[in-house]
Amino acid sequence: MTKRRLGRSELFIEPLVLGTNVVGWTMDEATSFEVFDAYLDAGFNAIDTADSYSRWVPGNDSDSEKIIGRWMKARGNRDKVLVFTKVGSDMGQGHKDLSGKWIIEEVENSLRRLQTDYIDLYQSHWPDPNTPIAETLSAYDTLIKAGKVRYIGTSNQDAAMLAEALAVSKANGLPRYETLQNEYNLVTRDKFEGPVQDLCVAEEVSGIHYYGLASGFLTGKYRSADDAGKSPRGGGVVGKYLNERGLRILAALDQVAADHKAELGQVALAWVGAQPGVAAPIASATSVEQLHSLVRGATLTLNARDLALLEAAGK
Repeated sequence: MTKRRLGRSELFIEPLVLGTNVVGWTMDEATSFEVFDAYLDAGFNAIDTADSYSRWVPGNDSDSEKIIGRWMKARGNRDKVLVFTKVGSDMGQGHKDLSGKWIIEEVENSLRRLQTDYIDLYQSHWPDPNTPIAETLSAYDTLIKAGKVRYIGTSNQDAAMLAEALAVSKANGLPRYETLQNEYNLVTRDKFEGPVQDLCVAEEVSGIHYYGLASGFLTGKYRSADDAGKSPRGGGVVGKYLNERGLRILAALDQVAADHKAELGQVALAWVGAQPGVAAPIASATSVEQLHSLVRGATLTLNARDLALLEAAGK
């Protein structure tokens, strides 16, 4: 593997970020510890969470950050882990919030839950149309100067939003977003490809993208309407992706996977990681076995023929 630099920062990662929205939800604490251990043992180091994970579960109080914090404390390995978390989701305020006041307040809660005194990458989770970008970036500047945050990133941005943020950073001497986290996979490409991707390449902003497996569709799990019952989210997946184009993409994945003796999902993750402007896909696992499969995808190298075949299928 070859480490990839995130933006213009001094953060370097292997081409897989472990997503943790499942931690404290569909994966309990003991299993989470096992998966985290296996991820580090495989040579990876970046773990992505958010203050809001997984508060949609009744009784869950930001358990993802808390479990990561307990794991790092138990293992004594904070110096081996790059912690990525996010701020800006509605945490009870009733709206998305990137105000300076909220960022300065909420970072303390994340630090406490994570049992650390600094965050490697602090990300704006959602756009906040009610807060000027200069206010948001000024708050991050305060946190960086205080040593509580090393670098910043953003998520769910279009090209105009990202361009404005980069321009404000440059004009005012404020920290700039080094990473962008948007939805991106073989079936959902318009949220990154085009102007956003072009801007990321030109300005050296690294993509670390979520939903790399399109909610499981790109594993080949859903190939007919009858497969909708295979998981609680199956109905939505089938309704969204199971069409002529989706079937073409699965057929191309079948072919490339057979050529590499790999799983479809592994090929799908390798495709994301091979795209210009992308540092790594984000993917989650709920078992050590699943984690090992993700690792194979991150280390799989697709050749020009593979990439052309997958590209053509997605047209």
